[in-house]
Amino acid sequence: MKNTALTHIHEGLGAKMLPFAGYNMPITYEGVNAEHETVRNSVGVFDVSHMGEFLLTGPNALALIQKVTSNDASTLTIGRAQYSCLPNNEGGIVDDLIIYKMKEEQYLLVVNASNIEKDWNWISSHNDLGVEMKNLSDDYSLLAIQGPKAVEAMQALTSVNLAAIPYYHFEVGDFAGIEHVIISATGYTGSGGFEIYCKNDEVEQVWNKVFEAGEAFGIKPIGLAARDTLRLEMGFCLYGNDINDTTSPLEAGLGWITKFTKDFTNSEALKKQKEAGVTRKLVAFEMQERAVPRHDYEIVDGSGAVIGIVTSGTMSPSMNKGIGLGYVTVANSAVDSDIFIRIRKNDVPAKVVKLPFYKK
Repeated sequence: MKNTALTHIHEGLGAKMLPFAGYNMPITYEGVNAEHETVRNSVGVFDVSHMGEFLLTGPNALALIQKVTSNDASTLTIGRAQYSCLPNNEGGIVDDLIIYKMKEEQYLLVVNASNIEKDWNWISSHNDLGVEMKNLSDDYSLLAIQGPKAVEAMQALTSVNLAAIPYYHFEVGDFAGIEHVIISATGYTGSGGFEIYCKNDEVEQVWNKVFEAGEAFGIKPIGLAARDTLRLEMGFCLYGNDINDTTSPLEAGLGWITKFTKDFTNSEALKKQKEAGVTRKLVAFEMQERAVPRHDYEIVDGSGAVIGIVTSGTMSPSMNKGIGLGYVTVANSAVDSDIFIRIRKNDVPAKVVKLPFYKK
């Protein structure tokens, strides 16, 4: 089991620690609902240092990224980030990721913790272009400082104007007394804020200064359980649940990051799928009675016929109702469609809704 550079701090704070993607990670501190509300209403900090980082450098770095990812990275300028995915050859997804353009001919790829080795091997296997690849995953830490008060609370720690960084843009600058920190206006919560990339030997100083600066704003540490409820209220996909090796980006509602203006892995087959139309779609649904949908519960129609499967589900802390994502047949995928979630032999009514679930 790997630790992050902050594991001892989480343990000292009394966090409930559990294994996640091979790391000993904080799941909750005071409780998922309280932590969720902290991020929605003020500011909270996640240690997500288990995430993977690959640095790709060289004149063919963009060509390699264009080959292995579905989105069009040629539109990136220095200081911009892009959400994308790595399609496989079978119509599914190797992983989803964020691509940062650091410099001309240099890109940072941020991948899911559970897929670091898999993604590294996949991208490497396509690197016949002489691109220099460095796996920085074990050397870098990542803090997500999220919530509507994040900008105000953190501004004292940097000379960078945080309010001026647009969504999915970043700056490299000073932060909490450390130089050359990546300050990225990204996150997985839908409540605004930043992600801070620094070296492992710098992160404890950053953590401590972040909590000093945020004290007046009610800043708190947040665990991975609330990260999941926050992202689900926004309808953000989680790899391993809502997308995986067998789900196509088009089925998952990720057509917006699938650009057929270029050739990429399996693009011909995906283009044909787009033209023919998908047979199933990832939909968002709300329970119509008090019940909690869970991963792998069956979705059925009014006659009890199985039409799909739940991929993510929870009791929404913000809305106090059961919400979920799942794949259903196209005939049952329209907004306002009535579907049923099979929970312990009971078919509980639900309705297909438009994302996000949580509207500020």
